[in-house]
Amino acid sequence: MTFKVFVDGQEGTTGLRIHEYLAQRQDVEVLRIAPELRKDAAERARLLNAADVAFLCLPDVAAKEAAALITNPKTCLIDASTAHRTAPGWAFGLPELAKGQRAAIRQGKRISNPGCHASAFILLMRPLVDAKLVPAGHPVSATSITGYSGGGKKMIEQYEAHAKSGSEPALASPRPYGLSLQHKHVPEMMAHTGLTVPPIFMPIVGNFYKGLAVSVPLHLGALGTTPAAVHDALATHYAGERFIRVKPLRDAATLESGFFDVQANNDTNFVDIVVFANDTQAVLMARLDNLGKGASGAAVQAMNLHLGLDEGLGL
Repeated sequence: MTFKVFVDGQEGTTGLRIHEYLAQRQDVEVLRIAPELRKDAAERARLLNAADVAFLCLPDVAAKEAAALITNPKTCLIDASTAHRTAPGWAFGLPELAKGQRAAIRQGKRISNPGCHASAFILLMRPLVDAKLVPAGHPVSATSITGYSGGGKKMIEQYEAHAKSGSEPALASPRPYGLSLQHKHVPEMMAHTGLTVPPIFMPIVGNFYKGLAVSVPLHLGALGTTPAAVHDALATHYAGERFIRVKPLRDAATLESGFFDVQANNDTNFVDIVVFANDTQAVLMARLDNLGKGASGAAVQAMNLHLGLDEGLGL
């Protein structure tokens, strides 16, 4: 069986990567819009309603407008923007989130694709909140370092120009941002972990193309738990998951080198979760490809699930 798929916003970073995944597939017919009609609402509506699955790789306002163009009840919409990640009636496209999430993705016609930083944070914290090792009202902080591709075409062009000319020395160093403490991922980070207090979230963009790692520090004594209990909760939650790999407690390979490789999962759909700890403190870390499991890979995984296919097909 061949499925018709349309990517609205196919020229963006996420849209281009989805096309790369789909180009390898024999079971997918990609519907394409003529370049001169990319902003034509009538043509976009025609293609959106002709698709079995439509991906929205658009800014939030444009994504909401595109969603309103769909009248075909059979079209499944997967939105890669922030617009619907906490919206009622939309399934969150993170199959590993909890029991029942795969069923919600299979049955839903509106699926919101998780954010890259948020995916890593949620995968770290949801099992601990569910296991009551971290109370829902506990104040949590997180740091995320990511490659510049997460900033989209304009930021990519800025860094690539610097690589050629060295014209912007500030780009050579890591750059913290989101300093208003109102990062767009925070609402979904709360909604899909069960946390009731907004986490203090510090994202940092680095001078490398892709790769992402989120770190969450915990004072175990204040929580009344142990490194082993934290690790066991994560390992139990993700037992049997093909794309989530919970590394051994205090991962020996990383401790031997002394450095955590943020880019180790690039060009894969894997997430690695590691607990580094002493007796009273822990740092939880999750790494992924911000363009893979953090964006386009997650979207294709959700599409596969919805269509009743092997969820790892093409990934």
